[in-house]
Amino acid sequence: MDGSEHNAALLQSKRDATQYQILVQIAENQPAISQQEIADTIGVTSQAVSNYLQELIETGYVTKERRGRYAITKEGVNWLINQTDDLRNLITHVSEDVIGQVEVESAIATEAIEEDEEVTLTMKDGFLHASPGEGRGATAVAVTDAAVGEDVGVTDFEGVVEYDLGTVTIVSVPSVRNGGSSAFDSTLVPETVEGLVAVSGVEGLAAARRADLSVDIRFGTSDAVVEAATKGQDVLLLTVADRLSTHSDKLRERNISYEVIDSRT
Repeated sequence: MDGSEHNAALLQSKRDATQYQILVQIAENQPAISQQEIADTIGVTSQAVSNYLQELIETGYVTKERRGRYAITKEGVNWLINQTDDLRNLITHVSEDVIGQVEVESAIATEAIEEDEEVTLTMKDGFLHASPGEGRGATAVAVTDAAVGEDVGVTDFEGVVEYDLGTVTIVSVPSVRNGGSSAFDSTLVPETVEGLVAVSGVEGLAAARRADLSVDIRFGTSDAVVEAATKGQDVLLLTVADRLSTHSDKLRERNISYEVIDSRT
């Protein structure tokens, strides 16, 4: 099906588009809407609205009520529904068929890549990587040139980039009211940290320093931690106890595996 079959006649006719807006206003506000109120809302002159209303009355789409008020008829509602269906079909076509075809993502080039070259996509260290040539899994087509390590635009995706979700280990650090980092037992922190280290709150940062950890994410919001885990990164999060439930709720919501360590001495 080509794009011409999805064109909405409403968008091709200024008259129909204005008529549509007028009917929407009447349907939404009837019978308590006047000619001037319609004009002010849709941004045309009162005289123009008057002319359109006369046509709508003649076609049977609108009736004039007492005191210069208007109401939409069953025929007017049907016309509005038909036009709205056409618009909905057009929007679906544009969002799914048109925009989907031209969607461009960015990836890190593992080798030199030329525009229009087919590439294989993989997830590494939480970032999408593109390698020249066709391989297993997801593929795409480069829309830019890129040297090794540079960002490259890719589109025309096929297949799925396969990777596992990361896991999150949450270390609950006492709030400063309960001793803060001075009441933090650093021996409870995993000896070997694989993945990213994130901190949330001043107490979390102080605890990380006490445990001699190199911090990757200094402002470890729940969204940031979830984003890292959904990109396949394991995360060690040191958070003040007051924020623990915020993080755990978000992780459960996104079905991300996590464990909690109470670090109080």
